[in-house]
Amino acid sequence: MFSEFARAIVEKLSNVNLTTLGLLLLTALGSAVIAYWRTAEHKSLRDFFDFAFPAEVILHPSARADALFWITKRAMMPFLLIPAGVTFVVAVGYGTREAIGWLLNIHAPLLGGPAGPMTIVIFTATMLVAYDISYYLYHVAQHRFPFLWELHKVHHSAEVMVGITKDRVHPLDDLMNRMWDGVIPGICFGIWSLIALDPVEIAIFGINVYVIRNILMMDFVRHTHLKISFGSLNNIILCPHWHQVHHSIDPRHYDKNFGLLFSFWDRLFGTQFVPEPDEDLKFGLVDRDVRDYQSLFGLYILPLKKMARHVMRLFHRRPNVVAQPQDSSPS
Repeated sequence: MFSEFARAIVEKLSNVNLTTLGLLLLTALGSAVIAYWRTAEHKSLRDFFDFAFPAEVILHPSARADALFWITKRAMMPFLLIPAGVTFVVAVGYGTREAIGWLLNIHAPLLGGPAGPMTIVIFTATMLVAYDISYYLYHVAQHRFPFLWELHKVHHSAEVMVGITKDRVHPLDDLMNRMWDGVIPGICFGIWSLIALDPVEIAIFGINVYVIRNILMMDFVRHTHLKISFGSLNNIILCPHWHQVHHSIDPRHYDKNFGLLFSFWDRLFGTQFVPEPDEDLKFGLVDRDVRDYQSLFGLYILPLKKMARHVMRLFHRRPNVVAQPQDSSPS
């Protein structure tokens, strides 16, 4: 039973293919064309390439660090993330199903048989919301707790954004994030496995709904200089320009726009900032050692050293001892 449950989870987490990659690249190209057409006065193919790939961005030390980090991380991440992430989701989902099934004496899915269309729609919506609120909560924690912030600073240390900046995430940060993502979505999936037999998310033209989500949130585009807005849809979907505010070093933008796909979490919890249309932003950190994060040592090792200092301070912290008054009366 556990192996079948694990297989279902793995299949849901292993949906990236060439079609997905093609759609993501097409979305990025389309965004560049739209942004260029809306802002350029004299249009030409050469001007378009200068706009889409500005030299001051592409040749920046931060972009070079992104490229080196992306290559080295790609080489190691399959061994570090996927097994741990899947194992944790499986454990939480299976544990949830078994615990609730035992408490409520449920031994078979309540609906019985394969999930129907309406069940699939509701299941898909709840899983998307579960994953999104999970991401929001962990993202807020990354900014609130120094221990987590030292890892998350790797992502915010990018002084220019070149698309692959989206993967400028420390491996340990990525691992912890995926483990946390197993909690709320894992519980949600465990509950649903008691309701319907092997529920599956909606696929549109054969494309998994999570791929559609990644296209809608434009994770690649939101980590570029392209100021893409969705108009009135910004009240529901977090557009790239609003996410770019999250990377800004302007004090007005600190700890704002934490969302992944949906923007209403920020509005609900008071962390939303709406930028002016085409507002220019400067990215990076304001730390004195910001330049140290533009090397592989700074991206991989420096965060661990800083985390270790926080841990050492925690263990060396001693409660204040109040001296007790001595009894001076004669014996």
